[in-house]
Formats: sequence, C-alpha cells, structure tokens
Amino acid sequence: MKLKEEVSKKRRLYKGRTIDFYADSIKLPNGNTALREYITHPGAVSVIPFLNKKEIVLVRQYRYPVGKTTYELPAGKIDAGENLIKCVRRELMEETGFRAGRIRKLISYWPSPAFSNEILHIYTAYDLAPVKSCPDEDEFIEKIILPFNKALQWIYEGRILDSKTLIALLLYRDLL
Repeated sequence: MKLKEEVSKKRRLYKGRTIDFYADSIKLPNGNTALREYITHPGAVSVIPFLNKKEIVLVRQYRYPVGKTTYELPAGKIDAGENLIKCVRRELMEETGFRAGRIRKLISYWPSPAFSNEILHIYTAYDLAPVKSCPDEDEFIEKIILPFNKALQWIYEGRILDSKTLIALLLYRDLL
C-alpha cells in the first residue's frame, strides 16, 4: 500500500524567529484531499553533562507554554549550517558554564512528528571544565548538580516531565 502524501498547495501562515506554521493541502494515498497543519523547526541538541561517574548537570528554568518551572538537560536550537558537536559545546557552555573534553552521540529522534519536523540530537559529555556561562539574554537558568540516580528518582516522582530529559536519562540508564 502506498502511504506517501503529496502536497497540493503549501501555505505558510506565520514565520517566526525559530518556527514557522504551515497549513498545507495534501493529496492522500486514496486520492482524497486533506489539510495538514504543522510547524517547521531547525532542530536542536541536548546533552547529559557528567561531572563525574555519579553526578550530572541539569538546568532549572521557567517554561511559559506550560506555566511551570522545569528540570531539563541543557539544550538548544541548531543555528543554520552549524555543526552538531559545535552546537552541543555552545549550549553546554551557555547554559551550565562547563566545557566538555569528550562528547558522544546517544540518539536522535522526532519529539512530535505528527505536527512538527523538529529533530532532537542527544549527546553525553564528559571531562567537564568550568568556564563562564553566558545564557541568551532572554534565558533565566539555574544550574543544578545532582546524582544521576537522583535524577532518575525525580522522573518517577514526576519532577522531571520534559521528554528529551526523560528519554536521554532512561536510555542512558538502560545502556549501563
């Protein structure tokens, strides 16, 4: 069975600084038409920064869309043409004030492929050295250092709800 959908008419409704909103008319595999509403995004990176074998660094920040302060792994948008490792290094420094000696790829995934083309690349970072943090001017972030096992406990207590953080920490735990 053919599953691919074909664009009949592409329509951008909004162009933002980071994301664009579209409502495209598409032709379904059976010949009927439908509307597909979605967001385009340049992609992002995230990283589990290991201070040592037992401790990691998370960030605490307020997330306006959910109206809550969250605990998350450091992460950020990939700039146009930016190398993924360079982006990991930049985000780690900006958000935590650490530079990594070693970085390794963990996984890439689509957080919400039903309505966005965003892809998220998750890494691990080791051999951290302190540097000056420099968050974006609209980011207010608190660095949190805690044992890896405590972060796992926070998942089960409902204190960590962010998908990239959940996926990264649980996947890393399962790889041990």
